[in-house]
Parts: sequence; structure tokens; C-alpha cells
Amino acid sequence: MSRNACVAALVGNPNAGKSALFNALTGARQKIANYPGVTVERKAGRLILPSGEPMELVDLPGSYGLNATSPDEEVTRKVIMGEQVGQAQPDVLVIVLDASNLEQHLVFAQEVLELGRPTVVALNMVDLAERDGLTLDSAALETALGVPVIPTVAVRRRGLAELSAAIAQARDRVSGETAPRAHVTLPERRLLAHEMAHGAILSETAKHRIHARMDRVLLHPWLGPPILLALLFVVFQAVFSWATPFADVLDAGVAGIGDLVKTALPPSLARDLLTDGVIAGVGAVIVFLPQILILFFFILTMEATGYMARAAFLMDRLMATVGLSGRSFIPLLSSFACAIPGIMATRSITDPKDRLTTILIAPLMTCSARLPVYAVIIAAFIPHRTVGPGFGLQGLVLFGLYVFGVVGAMVVALVLRRSVTKGAASGFIMELPKYQLPTVKDLALGLFQRAWIFLRRAGTMIFTVTVVLWFLLNFPRAGEGQSQVDASIAGHIANGLAVVVEPVGFNRDIALAIIPAMAAREVAVSSLATTYAVDNANDEDAQANALEDQLKAHWTLPTALAFLAWFVFAPQCMSTIAVTRRETNGWKWPAFMLAYLFGLAYLAAGVTFWTARAFGLG
Repeated sequence: MSRNACVAALVGNPNAGKSALFNALTGARQKIANYPGVTVERKAGRLILPSGEPMELVDLPGSYGLNATSPDEEVTRKVIMGEQVGQAQPDVLVIVLDASNLEQHLVFAQEVLELGRPTVVALNMVDLAERDGLTLDSAALETALGVPVIPTVAVRRRGLAELSAAIAQARDRVSGETAPRAHVTLPERRLLAHEMAHGAILSETAKHRIHARMDRVLLHPWLGPPILLALLFVVFQAVFSWATPFADVLDAGVAGIGDLVKTALPPSLARDLLTDGVIAGVGAVIVFLPQILILFFFILTMEATGYMARAAFLMDRLMATVGLSGRSFIPLLSSFACAIPGIMATRSITDPKDRLTTILIAPLMTCSARLPVYAVIIAAFIPHRTVGPGFGLQGLVLFGLYVFGVVGAMVVALVLRRSVTKGAASGFIMELPKYQLPTVKDLALGLFQRAWIFLRRAGTMIFTVTVVLWFLLNFPRAGEGQSQVDASIAGHIANGLAVVVEPVGFNRDIALAIIPAMAAREVAVSSLATTYAVDNANDEDAQANALEDQLKAHWTLPTALAFLAWFVFAPQCMSTIAVTRRETNGWKWPAFMLAYLFGLAYLAAGVTFWTARAFGLG
């Protein structure tokens, strides 16, 4: 093979900085395509050696070992071993190590070095390691590994010339000079990685030792879970206690706009559409923006500090007991914001039955769209009082609803993994990011994006559904002595559905709310607000009451609790169903999802309602 045909390949764990190093070494001289027969992306570029000669450089998918557990890792293994169709076996392997996570990355590095191929190690991101309080001795690491080790900072182009020179020297080395090394087991590699990382090679400063001590507490099998639960409890307490003043201001603003419109316009259907439909319906949802922002403030903070990944680590043991892989945690975590990106994130799960199970239980994670529903019912029926030092009863109930959803998801997963998606859980490897303080700029940007998403939904989907519902509630017009809602098209539909939901404590108003809620969960709030606004069109005193007061006047406590239980399990928006159909390539599993979720919601609401009645709560 001529020198011009030589190939070097970047290998290493995910998040080692391979792509940044590849871009720095090749510049714009890149070609991106798929490997034959698979959807794994192939990135190749031209590396110019110090002599001016070109060399092909391939950026292989991140891998934790040569025993492949995913399509990406299988491609990496085949390329390294010279078995990949359409790709020449690399002449030089460049192992990219994350200097700030050296021990973990040395495990795979040893497995690659056992092959006895010409190899160079790029000790990448040394600046981040130093920032995190680590001091590395690259010369000691080179002695321990027996191959050249070049410190690099790809994003700052540090060490690139030295790395190119080392690759050229490795290319010129006669292959017979590098013999395969003795094979060792995975536990032995981990032990060797620990000994190398913590010998003369790596020194910890006080800052890094503090981080290690934090992990020993936060990831402790007995201390970690209670700390996580306590943190989540504080989050849901804050959602109510911190948001109340801001929500009151928004509520007053919405009421003021409604009064202004009534004063400025003469009585007409157009004015009623604006006040009873748009302002009452959309405004009833917008007032919960403070709760949404407070919830995401904590979520974004936990992500930025590195704690969210540790929460995933803690949850892995629980998920394994119900037959789920730890890989399922990130999609399920995403579903707390919205089930749609959560379901799409299941593409990273290699086992098809594991992935299907995760898709089917993703709607049970309490998405942010449910928060307005929970908040309005809790504010109306749960007393605003403390149950302990600093513990609000309303926040405790909200925390319980989130826990109820998670427990329900785990139970459903357990049943599914022992029936329709039966199979063994696959392994899971996860790298923990370093602890760091979140920046105000990143938090502000994240909150702005979440506020924009929420307000955009309020101004588009919720607005549209509310206007349609208003028309259905106002036509045909009621006759003398007849309620407008009873005479309307929507009223007739709701009265028919009420027969079905009456056994679980639901009334006509709830039947009217759960239908449009299939468009978006929070539409249930705007539907209730619009319904009561239309129903009280001729009663100014009733119209002046807030939605919480309207609910107290029309509902009992058992009905309110049953409504909350319904929304813990009820199917999410139709967009979620559509994404499920796309990800499962058919309507079989979306139909199954709808059926079991509606069944669970009906059962949970009925049990809650009749249990509350049995205890004399209403």
C-alpha cells in the first residue's frame, strides 16, 4: 500500500472530544456519508502530515469496548479489525482520552492497545482537567501505556502539530515491530486503569477531592436516593410557594383586560368571544407561566451543575428491577418536559423490546403541560396551609402526583416486560460530567426558551381550541329558560359522554374538558374556564369569580381528586400519539397505548372517587 493510501482512525469513548479533534486536524477537508448497509454516519477527512503528505483520517463512533452493544459500536469494532465493507483497515489508531475522566477512558484504551497495532494517544481536553483541579503527567502515562502520548486541546488547536508528527512516525513504524499484548479481562483492565490514573500520572488538587467527596455522598446507595427525593420535594414546594405572587399579578392582569374589553365594546357575540373565549380560556392557562418557569429553573440548574446525570445513575438500580435498561432513563427524563422528544430519544436504545417499553410508558411521566391542570385543581381544593416546618400541603400533593406517575410507569413497565415486551434488560454505561456552577446567561436563555414555547402554545393551539370550543358552546342559541351550555352542540356531546364518566365521579363540565384536552393537556383548564364563562354569561357576580371559585361551586372534593388521578394516567396530546406511530412504524402500538392509558385513567379515577366518598370527604 502506498503512503498516500494510508489511513488513521480516531477511536475512544463517547464525549472524549474526537469530533472536535477531527475537525481541528482536517479542517474543511471532510466527507460525510453512511457506512454500507447501516445508518451509522461515516466521517472521513484528509490530514496533512508535517512532511506535506496527505493521510485519510476517519472519525469512528464513540465506543466503550470491542464487544459491541449497539450499531455504532459494531461499526467501530469492524473498522478497527478490518472487517467493515467499504473501509480499509486503519494503519494507525489514535486513541482519544478525556483528560478530565482519565480512569474511565483508560479501560477501552487498554483493550485497543492489546491489539498490538501502531497507536498514538491524544490526551485531550487537558485544560478542562486542570480547571477541575487535576494535574496530569503525560510522560508517566506514556511510560505506562508504552505508546506516544500527546497532550491536546482540540478547540484551541493546542498540540495538533505534535500529534500529526506522532501519527506520521507511527505510520512509518514497521507493523512487525508492534506485537499484540497479553489479553486481560475487563475487571483487570479497570483495576489497571485505576492504578495508572491514581499513581504518578494524575494528581488531585483540593478542588477535585471535594468533587470526589460529593460523589461519595450523592451517589451513595443509601444516602443518594433520599437526597434526590428531598431535592424534588423542595422543587414542588417552591412551585407553589414562590409562584403565588407572580400568578396573582398575571391573574389580575387577565381579569383587568377582560373588564377593559367589556367596557370598551357593546354587548355582542364578538365581545363574548373575546371575553368568554379568548381572554377567559387562554388567560386561565397563561397565569400558570410562573409555575412552569420555576419548575424548569430547577431542572436546568440540575442539568448545568451535573447533578441530573447523577440522578440517572441513582435511578438505574430502580429501573433494573422492572426490567428496563439504564438507557431508558434519559428518554423518560426528557418526557417530564414533553413526551415527544422523550419518545424520539429512545432511538439510542438498541434493544427493540426495551425501546418499545420505554415508548409505551413515556406518557406516564408528568409533562409540563399537566402542571396547569394540577395547579388549578390543587389551588381550588387543597388548603393553603403547612403540614410541618416549611412544608406546604399543596406542594406535598403536587409532589405526590409526580411520584404517583413514576410509580405507575414502573409498574406498567414491570407488567410489559413480563408479557408483550418480554426480554432481558441490557447493560448501561454512563459518564458523569464534572460539577460546575451554572451561568446566569445559560439559565436565562433556557428559561426564555421554555417561556416562549409555553406562550406559543397558548397563542396557537390553545387559542384555536378555545375559540372552536366557544363556538360549539354558543350555537345553537338557547331558548327561553334554557341553559346555553345545555342547548349547545358541545353540551349535547358532553351530556352523551357524561353517561360514561359519571361512575368515576365526573360531571358534564369535566366530560366537556377532557375531549379538547387531547389536543394539549393544558387545554383542559382553558376549556373549563370557557365553559363556566359561557354558562355564567348572564350572571355578573359569578363571572367575577376566579376559576378556582367556579370549581368549588360545581365540584366536590372526591370529584377533584378523581380528576387529578385521571390526568396522571390519561393519554397525552395527539402529537404524542402521532410520534409513537412514526417511531413504531404502524398504528398497533399507538392503539395499544391509547387503550391501556384510558383504561388506567378510568380505573384510577374511579378508585380515587369511591375511596374518597367512603372516607366521607364529600
